[in-house]
Amino acid sequence: MLDTLDSHILHALHITARAPFRLVGEVVGASEQTVARRYRTMRRTGTVRVVGLVDPAVQGLAASVVRISLRPDRIDACAEALTRLPEVSFAHISFGGSEIVCSMATPHEGRMPEVLRQLARTPGVLEIDTRMTLHTYSPPGADWRRLGPSLPEEAVRSLRAHHPPATTPQGPPVEPHEEDAALLAALAEDGRASQATLADRTGWTTGRVARRLEVLERSGTLFYDVDLALEKLGYPFSAAVWLNTSPARLHETGSAVAALPRVVFACATTGDQNLMAIVMCTDTTDFYDWLSRHLATVPGVTGYTVSVRLRTLKKAASLVYQGRLIAPPR
Repeated sequence: MLDTLDSHILHALHITARAPFRLVGEVVGASEQTVARRYRTMRRTGTVRVVGLVDPAVQGLAASVVRISLRPDRIDACAEALTRLPEVSFAHISFGGSEIVCSMATPHEGRMPEVLRQLARTPGVLEIDTRMTLHTYSPPGADWRRLGPSLPEEAVRSLRAHHPPATTPQGPPVEPHEEDAALLAALAEDGRASQATLADRTGWTTGRVARRLEVLERSGTLFYDVDLALEKLGYPFSAAVWLNTSPARLHETGSAVAALPRVVFACATTGDQNLMAIVMCTDTTDFYDWLSRHLATVPGVTGYTVSVRLRTLKKAASLVYQGRLIAPPR
């Protein structure tokens, strides 16, 4: 479990991921050196990772959630095949060892069928259920109070005023150039890499780095994700919940699910079960309470199934440029 200072630092980064340690220190009431040391410790222990991502839509990619049913005795073979695929940015084994849930980003045509054929040839695979992600409901700045001690509103306002997060794209997306490869790869490894570090990695001047970052960020092409190991925040129980609702209530129900406590992600998908939510809880009792007291209040839910995470296989963000997927080291 993290203490209040660590939680406040993470909350600040959740609001604006590249805020300088000096500014974070001012809003959390600690020195720049203390904030930097705390952050580096959390990064080294796997509690937090800030990554720079390119919007897949810029390259015409479609995000999908894939459920792979398989024989439990062949789980290792399928897991190895999945983790080798650069298109897979996240994968976990469900409780019981008979299903793997993963996320992919591939072109609308071309690569996806080949990826699925490759998976289908893996020994032990029984069925593959692919669902395209149509809409994401969870906003980047989700309520931090769901996760831990949060900053006072005055501190949040100060942080946003001095280092505004890039939230609303201004203008059309800018397609990354081939010369952006080194910049994007460096941000995929560390979304908080300094401009001096990025200049060293790219061979550019710091001024050129700053200008290119501004162009990519303002257009919405480049954004930052604060990836948290929520089990270290006291939420070791994770489940994917697959829900049914009618098209007429899809947006209403999806938005309501995303606003529930414990929900860290929610999206609309193709398929019979047209909504998916990721829920983080303390244990099975907490999850039962979420189902019976919180999900039960959402209008429009006509059915659901649950896929409880047993073990994470891959948790690596992918960057896309010039039609290629670039995965940072795991």
